[in-house]
Amino acid sequence: METMNWKVDGMTCANCALTISKYLEKEGLKNVKANPASGEVLFDFTETTDQDKLEKGLESLGYTVAERNGVVAKPEEKKKMNRFLRYVLICAPFTLVLMLHMIEKWVHIHWLMNPWVQLGLCLPVYVIGMSYFGRSAWKSIRNGLPNMNVLVAVGATAAFVYSLYGTLTGQAEEYMFYETAATIITLVFLGNYLEDASVEQTQRALNSLAKSQKVMANMIAFDDQHQEQIFPVENTVLHVGDLILIKSGEQIPADCKILWGEATVNEAIITGESLPLTKKQKDQLIGGSLLVDGTVKAQVTATAKDSVLANIVNLVKQAQGEKPPVQQLADKISAVFIPIVLGIAVVTLAANWIILKEFTPALMRSIAVLVIACPCAMGLATPAAIAVGLGRAAKNGVLFRNAKSLELFKNITQVVFDKTGTLTTGRFTLADWKIVNGQETTVNGEWSMVNSQVQNNTLPKESNISTAGSSIHHSPFNIDNDEFQRIVYSLEKYSNHPIAVCIATEWKTNKDERWASIEEIKGLGMKAVTKDGVEWIAGSYKAAAVQTTDESHNVYVLRNGELVGWVDVKDELRPEAKTIVQYLKSKNIKTILLSGDRKIKSEAIAKELGIDEVIAEQTPEQKLEVVERLNKATPTAMVGDGINDAPALAKATIGISLSEASQVAMQTADVVLMNHGLKNLPLSLGLGKHTFLTIKQNLFWAFFYNIIAIPVAAFGLLTPTFGALVMGMSDVVLAINSVRLFVKRVV
Repeated sequence: METMNWKVDGMTCANCALTISKYLEKEGLKNVKANPASGEVLFDFTETTDQDKLEKGLESLGYTVAERNGVVAKPEEKKKMNRFLRYVLICAPFTLVLMLHMIEKWVHIHWLMNPWVQLGLCLPVYVIGMSYFGRSAWKSIRNGLPNMNVLVAVGATAAFVYSLYGTLTGQAEEYMFYETAATIITLVFLGNYLEDASVEQTQRALNSLAKSQKVMANMIAFDDQHQEQIFPVENTVLHVGDLILIKSGEQIPADCKILWGEATVNEAIITGESLPLTKKQKDQLIGGSLLVDGTVKAQVTATAKDSVLANIVNLVKQAQGEKPPVQQLADKISAVFIPIVLGIAVVTLAANWIILKEFTPALMRSIAVLVIACPCAMGLATPAAIAVGLGRAAKNGVLFRNAKSLELFKNITQVVFDKTGTLTTGRFTLADWKIVNGQETTVNGEWSMVNSQVQNNTLPKESNISTAGSSIHHSPFNIDNDEFQRIVYSLEKYSNHPIAVCIATEWKTNKDERWASIEEIKGLGMKAVTKDGVEWIAGSYKAAAVQTTDESHNVYVLRNGELVGWVDVKDELRPEAKTIVQYLKSKNIKTILLSGDRKIKSEAIAKELGIDEVIAEQTPEQKLEVVERLNKATPTAMVGDGINDAPALAKATIGISLSEASQVAMQTADVVLMNHGLKNLPLSLGLGKHTFLTIKQNLFWAFFYNIIAIPVAAFGLLTPTFGALVMGMSDVVLAINSVRLFVKRVV
């Protein structure tokens, strides 16, 4: 299964999206997501899927496939004018002349009162209107899913046919409503254009990311004489392994690795962090970011469609196509709204005809009901807000994998943090180490002599000596500083654990031990045997529990089961961690530290940061059980970065991962913070809550508008012309309210 992303023209409302979804599902496609805010349709397809057949099927419904996975289906020489704007410009002159008829008592234009003149002015507008609204309405009815164009087509046709009847029967004075038909069509076209423009505005953050995907690159190649040649190419033609030159001020054309040179890079477009980063040889560069200063030669590591930026854009598009729970009610109402409105219009016509005993005003009120009751507002209420919320999040380095997470943030009452790599940087430095049974010992780099009994081996083998407040079982084996470091390096260089990597980096030597065998034992550490049969272990307290009661150190070193020394490393706290915890507490959100590390260290960090509760020494399975228990009590967010956090991230109400986290954690999380830290956690929480608030405001307006507007029209308190204008503006109101999320303070 692969996911196809199509851009579909003509999908302007929830009913359109519903029609397209139903058709594609009927054709056997899975995971169909149609987003009227962006005009994009996502679905899973196989090699047997006939894409041409699907495209023709959508065209038969009145829609046009403009792009397939970013590839323009029908290339055009230049971008065309928005079709609704084009229709408005064609129809407006005829309509404006017809509307002079409405002010005839102030401006006497006798020739305009001629019904045949009015018919001639109205006919072009009506034909253009029916070529769009009428065709769309007929196709939607034929497929059993009537859309909002049914209301427009019926209303305009009723006014036109009624006027035509009067003209043909010589009763034009009583049946002259050509301007009503023309005005309805023109104003709805205007409303659709304003809606398109507003929706495009809601997509601007995502569009700016998408535009950054296509840039020119300086490709490096070699001629027959092995001379370096540089020529410009579009980044879309670059392949993995290609060599490129990137100069100061240029946009990085693709994900790549620096082979030569050094530069400062602004990755704000990806991470939201405007502070430039220094990049040197072997560092990775993210396509779409900006090389501020310097010149580098780099090797492409991912094609344009597989780049970090492309994946972010695709994930945001998928999330925009998701429907959060709040949308379900609006969808259900939209699905039955058109038939209900048609029924209300018929009742309005009959009731007013009976009460007023005149058909003409009854018909006008019925037409007003039809044109004012547009369900677009209900359909756009959620997608417009989600498009803005996700767009702003992506622009600031917060990546939501699904729209559901935006809504769920409103309920979060507690946040669970992992420790290492989440509250801390995950970058260790050597802090302290000691040889406990050799000739010398070191604390923070200062050398001192062990007591004379140890040096002279006058203590019996089973004697205990006191070191750093701990009880240590002593062995007569003597080891000096260099030998201790060499052995520990030789053990730890075979492990990928962050602590081991730190020690191996600090004590790297060319005189490492050649082991007969070496293995990494889960939960214990590194265990190796020399060619002489001597066993060495560099591991956790579990390995040294028999030798000492002091469990405060990171790595214990043992020779043939006897304790030789220990090493401590220091993992610095993220500079923003304390501020983030204080922010959450100010919002009455409980904070919990959930760690696999020892309780004493976890409690020390929790005390320093002001975290409410500590749950330490937990295995991945236990972390999962803890989060499951917390989640049952109240909605819980989990922030983690390691493989061992992945199950808990999946179980939490919302799983939040960091961009430098393991791939498993990132794939499991609902939200990824792309700015190398926790800085944007408050933004993600705030955007989630305020996006949901905007959705509620939009839905309230949509329902309130229809609940008020329909009765007002039915009682004759507004004309069809004014109704068409109000209907068009209702969508713009929602779009403007949604666009406020771009600048609204959410933290």
